[in-house]
Amino acid sequence: MTRKELVVSALENGTVLDHIPAENVYKALDLLGLKDIESQITIGINLTSKAQGRKGIIKIADRFFEDEELGKLALIAPKATVNIIRDFKVVEKKKLETPAEVIGIAKCRNPKCVTNHQPIRTWFKTVVSGDEISLKCHYCEKNTDIRHAF
Repeated sequence: MTRKELVVSALENGTVLDHIPAENVYKALDLLGLKDIESQITIGINLTSKAQGRKGIIKIADRFFEDEELGKLALIAPKATVNIIRDFKVVEKKKLETPAEVIGIAKCRNPKCVTNHQPIRTWFKTVVSGDEISLKCHYCEKNTDIRHAF
């Protein structure tokens, strides 16, 4: 029996974002502003996961994130894991924390909301109910399901 391997180069220094829902990998790239950076990025989508069925992973060389940035990821991938790599070793594992407020990155789904008609930054309070996350608009007080906010 021959053994087949897919080899992806190890990360010397950087961040590994793992256990991202497969359907949210591209959203994660957008939210974290990774589409235009010059660092090496390795992306895996629809990888087998015992816990999730399908998952995504993003490895970013020489890039480390602030907690505020990772809070954005928590909105679309609350169970994702963050591994900090230095000298080819995991030196820190971070848990994601959902931010209490989301400003300027999500869109209100209420067509009558002032943010959809005026040049006003959106502002939401995060509402967590079990595994579900929604955003309550500061201006119109309508809830937007997280799946429709980005």
